[in-house]
Amino acid sequence: MVTWVFQDGHGAGLFRAEGLGALNLVAPPLIVGIAFGLAMDYEIFILARVREAWLESGDPREAVVAGLQRTGRIVSCAAMLILVVFAAFMLGGYSPVLQIGLGLSLAVLFDATIVRMLLVPATMALLGRAAWWAPAPLRRLHARYGLKEAEGEVAESVPLRVPADQLG
Repeated sequence: MVTWVFQDGHGAGLFRAEGLGALNLVAPPLIVGIAFGLAMDYEIFILARVREAWLESGDPREAVVAGLQRTGRIVSCAAMLILVVFAAFMLGGYSPVLQIGLGLSLAVLFDATIVRMLLVPATMALLGRAAWWAPAPLRRLHARYGLKEAEGEVAESVPLRVPADQLG
């Protein structure tokens, strides 16, 4: 979309950047790097709550529903806040800042709505228990050294309780 607007000139008048003919060299790597970092932050937050619910209930679909109920509003609000910040970049007149603002705004919008609230939960619900599959060496390593949160702090090397059918 950034290429379509800033390189090809479609709708560039909205941003006071009439068809520049090229993107700034710095914009694409910055957009990708920052968007990836934000996406992983949202994903870890959501999946941590889904995993907690899965360990409590053992039902993968119920875990996805409970995890989204616990995190959906928080992730949506965080995405809206950061979207406003990135959209404010588009008020400036400097072309690289405009490009980064548009790219990050669209990336956050797409990631927080389509990917995190629709595709990931739907995929996990369809996969069921297979969504929690891990290779046997990794399962043994996690069962032996996995960390678990204690009341407000991280406990020292407390093994997680892993169901026997998951140990392989």
